[in-house]
Amino acid sequence: MKKFSAIALSVLLFAACSGTSDGGSSSSNGPVTLTLLAHDSFTPSEGIFDAFTAATGITVNVVRSGDAGELITKAALTAGNPEGDVLWGVDNTLLSRALDADMFSSYETSNLSSMNELVVQNIPGHEVTPVDTGDVCINYDIAWFRNNNIAPPMTLDALTSSTYANLLVVPSAITSSPGLAFFLATVAEFGETGWQDYWKALRENGVLVVDGWTQAYSTEFSGSTEKGDRPIVVSYSSSPAAEVLFSNPPTDVAPTGVAPLTCFGQVEYAGVLRGTKHKAEAQMLIDYLTDIAFQSDLPLTQFVFPVNAKATVPETFTRYISRPESPLTVEYDVIAKNRATWLDEWSTIVFK
Repeated sequence: MKKFSAIALSVLLFAACSGTSDGGSSSSNGPVTLTLLAHDSFTPSEGIFDAFTAATGITVNVVRSGDAGELITKAALTAGNPEGDVLWGVDNTLLSRALDADMFSSYETSNLSSMNELVVQNIPGHEVTPVDTGDVCINYDIAWFRNNNIAPPMTLDALTSSTYANLLVVPSAITSSPGLAFFLATVAEFGETGWQDYWKALRENGVLVVDGWTQAYSTEFSGSTEKGDRPIVVSYSSSPAAEVLFSNPPTDVAPTGVAPLTCFGQVEYAGVLRGTKHKAEAQMLIDYLTDIAFQSDLPLTQFVFPVNAKATVPETFTRYISRPESPLTVEYDVIAKNRATWLDEWSTIVFK
């Protein structure tokens, strides 16, 4: 309660000020409603913002807008005159794109002191704030490989083998955040001059590229809905846990597996959108998103790991997850310098 009391006091002090010119609001404007822009996978527990509203008087309206790539594209087009106040969902693969568009207003939350320094290393200006971490990895349908007496692929290089011809589906690196993460995993694995030949080999081996993760995982992949005909998909290290926790009928055995050596490490961020008329309240929402209560909600709703070290991660979540000790990664500045050129080249190779 001390945290919420501090938040409430901040609002009262802020509201007591006469009209501000830095994006704030005054008491004469009445109760504030913040618009939180997010990708479609943002699914926190129902009522998660009730405590924030009770403590501050600020209402939070969540507006979802497609995949993270689509979300960032839309926000970039309205930079400085945003359609919302806070954005959730830019990750390290898209961060340079968002920063180039000057979408965010810098803010340094006190909750950074509870985060590992590795998750804040790419944002020295605090343009955005880390909110969770995860891994994009190759997932496979355990039953399919068992029934066909084939060992599942455990490395990226294995995916080019004829053994796995026409078995892999991936989201597009252009329109999908996990698709971009998988592409960057191949850059990390095969180098800036080697990934091209790798993708040519994937294409020749019958890789299926679709627009987004939802289509790849829920429609084309056989391991989730059992309707697709592709037993290998790009998804997350936490996907097996989600399969168990949402299974109907209930089960304690994951139907899908993860190849840890294929994983690309992701950090996801939230930020105050530049031009918001409720800057101070938006900063308070960033505080709430990175505090213990909201962070502890993430594992079983978003299937990601919290960045706040004080948050609770339940055993029911970690039991089914195979996280890589050293996930593949590409440095932020390298992504920033090469992203556009790489994606043009990737598109030419894949859709030739």
